[in-house]
Amino acid sequence: MEILNMKQMLFLVLAALSLLAHPAKVVKISDGDTITILQDKQQIKVRLFGIDAPELKQPYGKKSKQFLANLIAGEVVEVDENGKDRYKRTIGTIYLNGADINAQMVENGYAWAYRKFSKKYTAQESNAKSQKLGLWRDKEPIPPWEWRKR
Repeated sequence: MEILNMKQMLFLVLAALSLLAHPAKVVKISDGDTITILQDKQQIKVRLFGIDAPELKQPYGKKSKQFLANLIAGEVVEVDENGKDRYKRTIGTIYLNGADINAQMVENGYAWAYRKFSKKYTAQESNAKSQKLGLWRDKEPIPPWEWRKR
């Protein structure tokens, strides 16, 4: 009886997870942390969860956008949804062939770990910073959340 309950529980957990991740084609890269996907003939704007990339007018803003485009533009990705933001964009973790794209943005120095919302990518940020990758080549890079206040 107990084994059956564990199997049922596992099935329910896996079923719930499969509902969260949705395959979709990337049709637009707005910047280093926002994309548009095409899913079921509908365009959906997605803000990458747990990261904050430089704004386009900031140093490394255009490079961040280009790095993300090189990774996923035109690709079919999985989106693990994590709610909506105040602009009604889907918040999500993007996966390409099982690889966490949000993590790749941070670990290559093209985005900050957005600690205000998640601590998930802090290790990747520390590694990028210690290796002086991407935006960490600057002496004093300004986080986007501070830059936006200007």
